Amino acid sequence: MKRRNFIITTSSVVAGLSLRCSPFNKDDIQPITIGLITDLHYANRVPEEGNSRYYRESLDKLAECVEVMNEHKVDFFIQLGDFKDQDVQPDEKRTLEYLRDVEREFCKFNGPVFHVLGNHDHDSITKYQYLRLVKNWGFEQAQSYYSYDMKGFHFVVLDANYMKDGTPYNNGNFDWKDTYIPNNQLEWLEEDLHQNSKKPCVVFVHQRLDDIDADKSHFIKNANEVRAVFKNQNNVLLVLQGHDHRGAMNTIDEVFYYTLKAAVEGTGLENNNYAILNIDEQLQLNITGFRNTKSHTFSKTS
Repeated sequence: MKRRNFIITTSSVVAGLSLRCSPFNKDDIQPITIGLITDLHYANRVPEEGNSRYYRESLDKLAECVEVMNEHKVDFFIQLGDFKDQDVQPDEKRTLEYLRDVEREFCKFNGPVFHVLGNHDHDSITKYQYLRLVKNWGFEQAQSYYSYDMKGFHFVVLDANYMKDGTPYNNGNFDWKDTYIPNNQLEWLEEDLHQNSKKPCVVFVHQRLDDIDADKSHFIKNANEVRAVFKNQNNVLLVLQGHDHRGAMNTIDEVFYYTLKAAVEGTGLENNNYAILNIDEQLQLNITGFRNTKSHTFSKTS
């Protein structure tokens, strides 16, 4: 029996999303489908007592997800960070092996693939080492933050794995709660969105930018500065995030923030989490969830 026979799509929940009107060139917009998964935390280790992260099972969970993405022929497939993890006693060589293994499975998707950097992607290794071993479609060498276009949409990937003073995360020497988008990246973001003002934009980032919940541990500390850029440029439709394994949804200044649940949580394929985002030519947003991820439809209103 093929793996797809075990897939469970949750029932849809419909909600309204009011997105500010922008002078997009609608003639260039085509429907697009995007495959999403986050927080695989792959490592060949078993969870410690009381830990709900089943690291070793993430390869099978990713394999199931890749099969679904290939069946649905999504336009591209992106993972939202914490792609790999490390051993209890960290070892650089073994961590790099985990990264190679999970990247190999990820690249079985028959189309463009993209990466977002998470905090655990800097455990045991440097940002440079990580980027040398992964591939982002259309780029000769993977970058930690970048942008690209497809079907009339503009996509932006951010890297919040920096400390307050701008020092990048490196080899485990960081506090995962000390997370910032540095000034040079903010300047790049403003210019990038400005240059693509006629295109509806989708932003991908690992840590959360919607810092309106009481628990601030999973949020980017200068999220308000990033959201100010979105508000000024007026062309961001939604932000897709990981990091907070529970998942979440918020709307701030008419931008939708969706946090996908973690794939690593729970044992067995029945505890997998992944989704397909569809955006149509009218900019309606539909998230089809698989396994423990719920489906949602968000309708743009004028």
